[in-house]
Amino acid sequence: MARKNRRQIFEHIEVIDAGAKGKSIAKAPDGKVIFINNAVPGDVVDIQTTKKRKAYYEGSATVFHKQSDKRVDPTCEHFGTCGGCKWQFMAYEHQLEYKQQEVVNNLTRLGKIELPEVDSILGSADQFFYRNKMEFSFSDSRWLTLEEIQSDIEIESRNALGFHMPGMWDKILDIDKCYLQEDPSNAIRNKVKAFATANNLSFYNARKQEGFLRTLMLRIASTGEIMVLIQFFNEDVEKRTLLLDYIASEFPEITSLQYVINGKGNDTIYDQEVICYKGKDYIEEEMEGLRFKINAKSFYQTNSKQAYELYKITRDFAGLTGNELVYDLYTGTGTIAQFVAKQAKKVIGVEAVPEAIEDAKENAKNNNITNTEFYVGDMKKVFTKEFIAQHGQPEVVITDPPRDGMHKDVVGQLLNISPKKIVYVSCNSATQARDLALLDEAYKVTKVQPVDMFPQTYHVENVVLLEKR
Repeated sequence: MARKNRRQIFEHIEVIDAGAKGKSIAKAPDGKVIFINNAVPGDVVDIQTTKKRKAYYEGSATVFHKQSDKRVDPTCEHFGTCGGCKWQFMAYEHQLEYKQQEVVNNLTRLGKIELPEVDSILGSADQFFYRNKMEFSFSDSRWLTLEEIQSDIEIESRNALGFHMPGMWDKILDIDKCYLQEDPSNAIRNKVKAFATANNLSFYNARKQEGFLRTLMLRIASTGEIMVLIQFFNEDVEKRTLLLDYIASEFPEITSLQYVINGKGNDTIYDQEVICYKGKDYIEEEMEGLRFKINAKSFYQTNSKQAYELYKITRDFAGLTGNELVYDLYTGTGTIAQFVAKQAKKVIGVEAVPEAIEDAKENAKNNNITNTEFYVGDMKKVFTKEFIAQHGQPEVVITDPPRDGMHKDVVGQLLNISPKKIVYVSCNSATQARDLALLDEAYKVTKVQPVDMFPQTYHVENVVLLEKR
């Protein structure tokens, strides 16, 4: 029996709101919500549904009868095909409104907690070219547009150096100009691609797992230092030297030129040896006179300028007087811990990644910070009664967990040790709301400050101050 086609078309539907993950929201004639991937609140559209669920539809706008006054023309030629910058067709002030709304909705609807007046979201001074780290993939079978597929023109080269197509692990969209990272990012990427193609250096094929060139990583620090890392699938000294010497001569401003030989199935370099070909094996970020060494594997907030604003808010919320013992949970490379250290008696940082803790210790030593200590381990296993007994009862806890939020055992331990204040920095206000609900019995939320770290996207950071009831 043929499967019934569940796709439907709804005509002249007004888009009424923005929802999670960059989708916009409309209502179908039957009252169900429709999540739309390519519309802006205020548009009036025809919608072709792609999925039907019990409580909602998913779909795309196919005809635009009226365009929203919130719309702007996208800056990037790759918008709509590339999976990044999903909100680039919405004016920045409206992006900020919907980000703020998402934070408030999550904390009230999911957390069901009493909130003070939420401070207005802190927008980013730079709406483009704000990322300090970008990763691009090489491919010998780039994504073709429908026009290219249907045309009779013979395509000479399928080489690409760009981003994975959304939901496609083996297809790469070739990028001409990306608006996420400042120059010379685009120049380096385009010249590397042109030189590799001209010299017959083979681009990687993910399905066949063959080809010489795998990935290109670019890091550009706020200090102006530049790191370039090329990942090769196999060693070929002659070809590798040819490309690396070209990059070094063409871009003498590069501070750190490195490479990896990675023959395994995935592109992650965290279990690979990184080899420095020229210059230093790190670059440095700077913040209020503190300098942080960033190596190829280091985590650092990807918007350097806005990270400084985020950390200032975190420090202000902590309200330190110089007498407090502070715990910094999920400390990463210890940037927040060192940033607040001069206003604290002592800061204890805890993090699961050993390399990050080594970076934190080295950075603290280089910055002549003597009142920080860093410990490595799984937070729910390390952060115990014994740990508290050994290191002391904190007056303030700063926590900046990953997107999944804090493990319930960590929340339970926070309730047990009962610090006067908890400053909770989050990149996911939904899991933050869940954790705040668990803390609500003992803590009251007294300050909320959303921060936009990623303009043109739906992502939003949020800082909350909790004080003992």
